[in-house]
Amino acid sequence: MIHKPFKIFFSAGESSGDQHAASMFVELKKHQPDIEGIGMGGTKMAQAGIDIRYDSSAIAVIGVVEVIKHFAEILRTLKSMQKLLLAERPDLLVCVDYKEFNFKLARFAKQNGIKVLFYVSPQVWAWRAGRVKKYGSVIDMMAVIFPFEVPYYEAEGVPVRYVGHPSVDKVRPLRTKADDFKLFSLNKTNPVVGILPGSRANEIERMLPVMLAAAHQLQDSFPGIHFLLPQADSIPDTLLEQHLRSARLMITVIKHKPYDVIQCCDAIMTASGTASLEIALLGVPMVIAYKLSPFTYWLGRWLVKTPFIGLPNIMLGKLAVKELIQDEANVENLAAEISKILEDKSYAEKICQDLLQVKHQLGEGGGSKKMALLALEMLGVDKSSHSESVDFNELLDF
Repeated sequence: MIHKPFKIFFSAGESSGDQHAASMFVELKKHQPDIEGIGMGGTKMAQAGIDIRYDSSAIAVIGVVEVIKHFAEILRTLKSMQKLLLAERPDLLVCVDYKEFNFKLARFAKQNGIKVLFYVSPQVWAWRAGRVKKYGSVIDMMAVIFPFEVPYYEAEGVPVRYVGHPSVDKVRPLRTKADDFKLFSLNKTNPVVGILPGSRANEIERMLPVMLAAAHQLQDSFPGIHFLLPQADSIPDTLLEQHLRSARLMITVIKHKPYDVIQCCDAIMTASGTASLEIALLGVPMVIAYKLSPFTYWLGRWLVKTPFIGLPNIMLGKLAVKELIQDEANVENLAAEISKILEDKSYAEKICQDLLQVKHQLGEGGGSKKMALLALEMLGVDKSSHSESVDFNELLDF
């Protein structure tokens, strides 16, 4: 009897989800070489061998107002994905983050007899804990990336598996710090500051101007300072160029090497999100800054229960890294915090020590491999017949 290859439908709507799905699929191919992947995502998933039917970059927005502005396009994409699900009838739908869109897609899949694996839990510990039961009704398994998320689902009888955070394996520079200093033309005697404004277009519009203005202030105080900006794959050159055109800074934009950039920095200005966790894993002092539309910010303050927005702070349960939100995310505050990190070595060292605890809490890694094995388990594949001695270092570098 001829074996029909398994087909997995992936839905990832943002840059981080694109990377997570790509790493998972690489591991799946190691265990099940003929497995097929299709769906919505970005360049990382395409590089991994997934047949991308819809590019998610156009709908990668955050915030209530932003979603409303792009609602028609998001709705069109959702309907197209639903039609594709029915046409392809995959063996499994893997929803990666992008919560509200993927919830609707998961519900549609469940209604049509398609198994659903949800990867990266909505932040039920921060707001709307009632969503646990809601998500439990449309999925077959929730794969969480933080250990403290498991009890929320167990309490409601929702199938859950802790797989670990994929960034633990992914956050690895390609070169040594010394080699990167040569490659990026950096001077060891001058401070190096990273600028990470986000991976979505609306984040760039809000955060990059204020970060560049802070960089100008820092340049006046630290002659010879060099700025590095790792360009996210989801951000087009033209968007960055329109902001950098008038910048009078020693700044280098670098593509495809985010972790090499991070390891070279003495301090970093970053938007909140996965980037702050990746910076923590590399132990670099940072300041987290974020701006939303006034309405989204007001709504968030009313709904969100956690006192922090930065993942390192949330994990540690304390303000280990300075957070500048909304009006506080201004030029003066950004420049002042970076100056303090650069000038006060004991202050910078204390931040580094706290970030080391974040790394310890996230554990040994292997998240993408665990996700692949979980997917195979849901497909009914006998995992014992596959080698599990794969070295994660041998993964394709994304």
